[in-house]
Amino acid sequence: MHFEFFVYSHYVSQSIHTLFPALIRFIKSQEQLRKFKIDGDNRSTEFYGIISALKSQKNTLQEVILDSCVFSTEFEVLNNCKNLETLRILYCDTELLKILDFNISTLEILYVQIDVSIIVQILEKVGKLLQRLKIKTGIVIREESLLLETLKSFCPNIIYLYIAKIGLSTQLLELIGNLQKLQYFSLRYFYGISKEEMKIRVMQFAKILPSTLQYLDIALDIADNFRDSFMDILLDHCNASLKKLLISSGNLKNERNTKALIRYCTRIRTLNYVGLNNNDLGDDIINELEKYVTLVTYKHIVVNC
Repeated sequence: MHFEFFVYSHYVSQSIHTLFPALIRFIKSQEQLRKFKIDGDNRSTEFYGIISALKSQKNTLQEVILDSCVFSTEFEVLNNCKNLETLRILYCDTELLKILDFNISTLEILYVQIDVSIIVQILEKVGKLLQRLKIKTGIVIREESLLLETLKSFCPNIIYLYIAKIGLSTQLLELIGNLQKLQYFSLRYFYGISKEEMKIRVMQFAKILPSTLQYLDIALDIADNFRDSFMDILLDHCNASLKKLLISSGNLKNERNTKALIRYCTRIRTLNYVGLNNNDLGDDIINELEKYVTLVTYKHIVVNC
């Protein structure tokens, strides 16, 4: 069963004596509550026993989504949920991260600006159990070297990785090379370096992609110089047996990139779908590419954490 709960501070006074007790009884009465979402307003620090009531679901709860929540000691009850596998923390008070201490396999963290030191503590705790990780932030990640080194040292079993606002650094390449079980990889908003150095890094990136990788998403907001100048290098040096490739349609308006995609399809022979973030290719390009691969819209094949 899936349960969603919304807390808005200007409604609390009306609900505390009527709705909240009923919600607590409802939560405690459930036999198979597997997913719980709480959506706050970044103001309310009191949840009136709603979170504490999850103690009754400690044997069944598998996924928790915390959205815009402020720190409360009530959240410590989640540490008793022994079957909790998935945790999504979206725009929450960073203090909340410090009290959470449990083993999970899927972690999603979404902030305008992330506190790497706190995330590192979580990654060290979950370690080898972590299989799916999504880190999305609105600005360039500070202390990215610490984050990448922690992932490399403590989390070798990741099969899904989504990471944004990070450089195409040698440390990132080392991390990807170390993730020998990686199947799904999304790289977002990465910032670049000089063109000559970028050419070398892209070639290294392509060669180091693990053989297990079947899904590569570099469709959105990748630097223009990467899209225009280096897509062919990526495809020509990639030996991973990709089944799905998500890229910007702008990539394929460059004939050099289109020919590189065809070469990849004929060389590797595993690619089934290319997902495009918009459908503005000319008929000639579409007709030529669809001899080798199926073109679809981005949203139809994107894989979320």
